Amino acid sequence: MFTGIVTDMGEVTRVEERGELRRLHIACAYPLESIALGASIACSGTCLTVVAATRRDNRTIFEVDAAAETLARTTIAQWTEGTRINLERALKIGDELGGHIVTGHVDGMARVVSRADFDNMARFVFEAPHELARFVAQKGSVTLDGVSLTVNEVEGDRFGVLIIPHTLGVTTLGVREAGDLVNIEVDLMARYAARLSGK
Repeated sequence: MFTGIVTDMGEVTRVEERGELRRLHIACAYPLESIALGASIACSGTCLTVVAATRRDNRTIFEVDAAAETLARTTIAQWTEGTRINLERALKIGDELGGHIVTGHVDGMARVVSRADFDNMARFVFEAPHELARFVAQKGSVTLDGVSLTVNEVEGDRFGVLIIPHTLGVTTLGVREAGDLVNIEVDLMARYAARLSGK
């Protein structure tokens, strides 16, 4: 489980194609000794399992595998050497829950429709896949590229969010532009509420 509070921006340093599996090497600022094999790290919102970790060129590098389903449902298929990604370590008992409950199970990809910058902030409009849009509610939570955000307004399949200067500076949302795709995870409570109501 995660909170959607990004703790580092990593960089993809190598991509290996292994049939239907893709091995990603990701540089980060986390201490090597703090990364256990089998640990879960949310990579731009996608929960991936660490299969190796080492130090190279004074940087911590961890490796994860992405299978066919993950590559089809997320932006990982577009990642290449140099791609910057948001990182978050899994929650531990006693950690502060600063965002909202995030599973790291990405539902699909949303598209940036527009971006308007003002006062060092940015107002984004995203378009969610139609089958996911019903789970996005005004003043509700949504996770985009692993970042917990509050929805400001909703119109059809489109919704708006306001990104404050801090978030623009410490996540990859700072470089997102119209036309870009981001990973979206809808709020878990919204999904269960819809299920219980039979919708």
